Formats: sequence, structure tokens, C-alpha cells
Amino acid sequence: MFDAWMMDKVLLATWETIYMVAISTFLSYVFGLPLGVILVVSSDGHILENKVVNQVLGSIVNVMRSIPFIIFLILIIPLTRLIVGTYIGTVASIVPLTLAAIPFVARLVETSLKEIEWGLIEAALSMGANSWQIISKVLLPEAMPSLTLGVAITTINLVGYSAMAGIVGGGGLGTLAYYYGYQRYENAIMWVTVIILIILVQLVQMLGDSLAAKISNRRR
Repeated sequence: MFDAWMMDKVLLATWETIYMVAISTFLSYVFGLPLGVILVVSSDGHILENKVVNQVLGSIVNVMRSIPFIIFLILIIPLTRLIVGTYIGTVASIVPLTLAAIPFVARLVETSLKEIEWGLIEAALSMGANSWQIISKVLLPEAMPSLTLGVAITTINLVGYSAMAGIVGGGGLGTLAYYYGYQRYENAIMWVTVIILIILVQLVQMLGDSLAAKISNRRR
């Protein structure tokens, strides 16, 4: 039965999902953005070419991306417990969500920066720009529309990951759907959680598209 008590549960679970996804997205870009930049500038022929650094970081990113999230979630339980004191709950879920998203973000950033024409970089070099100036004044600003879409893609992926984390007590809509919908055979709760997740994804994608379009228009 879907009553006021269950509505409170749904609202709380929705807030928990938004909270853990927002924090995880932010933290994943704090670490993933610099990693993606390093992968680009250390590649062959780029401004800070370093094959060893590029290959080592690239291998680490590939290994982490190859592990399915549900397995990764279980593998790092000891680390999660070490960082936050427990592996159950919304705060605990932020740890695996962030770590799983960092390599994904790094590759998105790498792809965005590689789309920039080399001529722009050459022009900056010819004017005496150093590596940091090229990164901060050329690479990141030019890639901003693509980077903005990348944030939306990352957020949407983390919404899905958060639902999987809910199966092992991670909180949010995933936990609500599993414990109250699946185990108690409450189909109404299952459908409500699915609809809310769809709405969240649509809102994030619309916001990302809108911001990317505005940034592109300002640069024209």
C-alpha cells in the first residue's frame, strides 16, 4: 500500500540519491579532470610528452574501467570501511561511486581535449605560452561545451551506479526499490522509483544540453 509513510520514504530516498550522485560527480571531476589533462598533454607529440607517464596512467584507467561496478563495489568494501567507518549507507556509497567514476571522467576529458585543433595549440606556443597557460587558456576553455556534456553523462551514469549500490544497502532509490519493492512485492514502489530515476536522468541531460549550447553560443 502506497501511503503517506511510504511517500516520506520515497522523498528521502530521492534526496539520498541526488546527494550521493552530486557529491560523487563533484569529487570524480576533482580527480578525473587533472588525470584526463595529464593523459592528453603527456601523449605522443603533445606539449608535455612523456610515454612512461602516459602508458602507466592509461593502463590504470583501463584496468579500473574494465571492472563491473557491482564487483568493484564489493572489492573496495575494506577501503570504504577504512575511509568512512562503514560500507553501508549513503555516505559510504560515495566512495565506490567516486572511485568508479574517476577513470570514466578521465577518458571523457581526454576525448574532449583531443578534439581541439592542434593549430590553436601551435598558435599559443608561437606566442610564448607555457604549458600551464596552454592548458588553462586554450585546452580547457575550447573544450568547455564538450566537458559540460561530459559532466551530464557522468552524472547519468552515477544515477545508474547509485541504484546498483542500493542493492547492498547503499541507500537512495536503489535500496528503496530492492527492499520495499522487490522483496515485499510492492510493484507500485518499483514503478515509482523507476519513474523518478527516468525523470532525474532527463533533467540532467536537458540541463547539460542547455548549458553546453549556451557556452557554445557565447564563443561565437
